[in-house]
Amino acid sequence: MQYKQIKPKKIYEEVAEAIFEMIKTGVLKPGDKLHSVQQLAENFNVGRAAIREALSALRAMGLIEMKQGEGTYVREFDPSMFSLPISLAVLMNKKDIAYLLEVRRLLEVGAAGIAARKRTEQDLRAMEHALNEMKGGIGNEELGEKADFQFHIAVATASQNPILVSLMNNVSGMMVETMRETRRIWLFSKQATSEQLLEEHIRIFEAIREQNAELAQERMREHLGNVEKVLAKYIQ
Repeated sequence: MQYKQIKPKKIYEEVAEAIFEMIKTGVLKPGDKLHSVQQLAENFNVGRAAIREALSALRAMGLIEMKQGEGTYVREFDPSMFSLPISLAVLMNKKDIAYLLEVRRLLEVGAAGIAARKRTEQDLRAMEHALNEMKGGIGNEELGEKADFQFHIAVATASQNPILVSLMNNVSGMMVETMRETRRIWLFSKQATSEQLLEEHIRIFEAIREQNAELAQERMREHLGNVEKVLAKYIQ
């Protein structure tokens, strides 16, 4: 007999799913105003940071909108999103996630090879800065996620190809979301530690610094392959 693996959830995910359920069932209707962050924190008996993360996830899904100086309101919603994981609903469906990973492979593996041939000392410093931020962000996943994305953008920039950088920026929102969820799933499922994730990026950097295009591509391909494996298990 096979049992489905139970994946632990972040507090913010539980809060987001609770509010999501209230919207889905009509307890909260389009146009309704949510309580303040402080009041929601008291109602759910969680910290305000968890509430803010939950609201950010719901806003990314298009379920709520935050009006400056007024508050947070429920928006009109698309019922087709109700079957999707709360943390990846912003990506809409499994095909979109697969398409994004395919685009990342096409763009970033090539970018790593070109970067190895064309990188400047300034490019290397930008990558090193991102790696240092990742190292300093161990234990603080928000910092780690930002530094992770900065590293990948630095690699694209090192290609000296503005169109490639523009393409990366065009999919940046979805990239950030998949990076965030990959890191959380990866660490929670004990498939890797923050140090191991950092090591993957260091290995890519070293190949680029050594101007070994083939090795840089191989290591970027391996890294993105690991990302794909983690997300594939999550969205089954």
